[in-house]
Amino acid sequence: MRRSTRTTAALTLAAGLLVGSTATAVAVGEGPDYGGNEVVTTSILSTYDEVADFLTAQDAKQDAMELEVIGQSVKGRDIHLVKYLSDPDKPTILYLAQQHGNEQLTTEAMLHFIKSLGSGQNARMLQDVNILLLPMFNADGAMGDVNFSLDDYLAKGERHLTRYNANEVDLNRDHVAKEQPETRALHENVLGAYDVDYMIDLHHQGTQSRVDGDLVSGSILYPTSPDADPAVVEGSKRLGSVVYENVDSTGWGHIGKYVGGTANTIGRNGIAVEYGISTLLFEMRGMSDHEYAPYVLGQKSNGYLIRQSVVTLTSTAKAVADGSVETADTSFWDTLPEQQG
Repeated sequence: MRRSTRTTAALTLAAGLLVGSTATAVAVGEGPDYGGNEVVTTSILSTYDEVADFLTAQDAKQDAMELEVIGQSVKGRDIHLVKYLSDPDKPTILYLAQQHGNEQLTTEAMLHFIKSLGSGQNARMLQDVNILLLPMFNADGAMGDVNFSLDDYLAKGERHLTRYNANEVDLNRDHVAKEQPETRALHENVLGAYDVDYMIDLHHQGTQSRVDGDLVSGSILYPTSPDADPAVVEGSKRLGSVVYENVDSTGWGHIGKYVGGTANTIGRNGIAVEYGISTLLFEMRGMSDHEYAPYVLGQKSNGYLIRQSVVTLTSTAKAVADGSVETADTSFWDTLPEQQG
């Protein structure tokens, strides 16, 4: 398959930033938000068809990889699950990207991560951990193929990207009712079908949040539902410890504690309560498109935000594989400041 220029560009950008960077926190935290003059375009982001073609190509190349369609979106797009299943007795981690269709840099990072899992250096790791990935959960929202107007959205290019699915439903508030086809597919054919131990729910937030006066590159949070088992929450905090240690040590990552709700309708809460899975929310700075300007980030920060997601995916998979997640120090949560703004 001849990979599209856009998908190639996204992978090359992420790969280049993985090597030899000496950038400071300014590179992510102080990147340009949308002020009306910055370029905010969707043309550099992978389309649904490009993602599907990439996954099909990697499935043909990688012996350890299996590609499954777990259901369809409202508009009939296949929802793809990427699977690396070596041993049912080994721990399993699930990565979920683009519940919100306008939060796409985590998807671009996941494509890079999937490609890296086909390299020989990861062969040993894949013997010790099962990895499940949903790269583009809300495909209709990602393509702007919805049953409501997006005329006020800011990005330029081939399409708009929206938080909601085609029925204008926030999928990250549908984890109790499970009324939408995307959410039902996740619960019936992934969460109910596989023995998942850990999950990271990858999102994007607004651009203005700060910790210690500096704009954050992202924020993390464990389940906050009062119904969550304390042991499950402790596992979530350990997973967060791995993320914080690896992102903070880059020198350019600047992480705060997310201020989130307690409702079980929210993915990280409801999934932890219903399935006993240790879940972690990671909110990257800035969205790819929105009608509200303070939520949208100029694309000059894209490379570092993609890299931040790759660091998150790689470090947590390794920590689950080698067992170090089980002894991760969670004391940092006691002093991690909540982001403000």
